[in-house]
Amino acid sequence: MSIENITQANLSQFTGTVNYTRFMGNLLLTDGVMFLVKNRAGWILDIIVSVRCLPSIKAEEKEFWTLKVDLEAHTAVITATDGDKGDGPIQLYRQVINYTDFPLKELKLYVIEEGPYKVVMLNSEW
Repeated sequence: MSIENITQANLSQFTGTVNYTRFMGNLLLTDGVMFLVKNRAGWILDIIVSVRCLPSIKAEEKEFWTLKVDLEAHTAVITATDGDKGDGPIQLYRQVINYTDFPLKELKLYVIEEGPYKVVMLNSEW
């Protein structure tokens, strides 16, 4: 598996999930997110896991994560928001990534509470 496999065309094939893979803590990953992990983009999930205990993240039933990549500089910024509950999205977390070989300009992930679990999915799997 290789980071080059991560293309918009490949990700858009994931429109639902057949399997949920238990990740760290109470996170469940969909098939599309597991595709990212298997293709050397698991570091994105490491970031999401690393901030689970922040009060701003912990309190949310839904988290909207966006990775924006500068493909020329090989840098990125990942942010989490509450999506928008009526007054515009509230930023819950932001991290600058000094180097990445992630091949897409943007990636959106959603983390949705399902009972005792939080399911991480691609926006196409929503």
